[in-house]
Amino acid sequence: RLICPLLSIDLAHTLRESLKPQKSYVFYCQSCGDIIVKDRKFLRVLPLPSENWSALVEEWCCHPNPFARGTLHPRLDDCFLGDTFFLLNSGNESHKSKENTRVICKRCRTMLGETVSADTIKYYVTEVIIRPSEESFSPTPRSQVVQSMVAQCLVELSSAKSTFRFTVKGDDGKIYILIWLLNSDTLLVESLGSSSSHSIFTLFGDIFMPSSGPVGTWNAVKVLYQPCIKSRNKE
Repeated sequence: RLICPLLSIDLAHTLRESLKPQKSYVFYCQSCGDIIVKDRKFLRVLPLPSENWSALVEEWCCHPNPFARGTLHPRLDDCFLGDTFFLLNSGNESHKSKENTRVICKRCRTMLGETVSADTIKYYVTEVIIRPSEESFSPTPRSQVVQSMVAQCLVELSSAKSTFRFTVKGDDGKIYILIWLLNSDTLLVESLGSSSSHSIFTLFGDIFMPSSGPVGTWNAVKVLYQPCIKSRNKE
């Protein structure tokens, strides 16, 4: 059964737009608010190539991929931004799990990312909140963060690659959900007293109340999705 929800999206606070060089930032665990990286100032904030860049190079080169052995490792004052993650130099951070490559929060034990090399950590954008050092941390509902980040990724990827169908995979490579982006320019308008429609149209359970005034408006993307779980949608 295909389900058609609306996903709220905060276009004003995408990761690429909020991170700037020569500014100091604090990185918090999204789940509990514990500080992960404190007062880190970046000299360079650079976008990473597409996750499938290596396969594209092989299509364009008539000789073996010259970058096959090359890896991108940020220096201490670098931040590299991917579609769903960002890379930082580990520096003096001590969130690594001794058992494997997982990077976990010391307070709530949530998985924040994974180690890529001895000095490089990959943090997932849905697990970390980034704020300028002069700002304090304000908790945001978990589902609201995930919903907004998923919507941002869908919009950015569809704009860059002209594709509108996506799969969400786990660390084990298993596909958990199929998503089809219908449109990304929906403006959702609702009066202060009529929040019941959100339980029908939003994928996650939060109610997004207007910040001020009797009418609230926010951007949203409209998608179709189909779960791919055990005993359902085996095809």
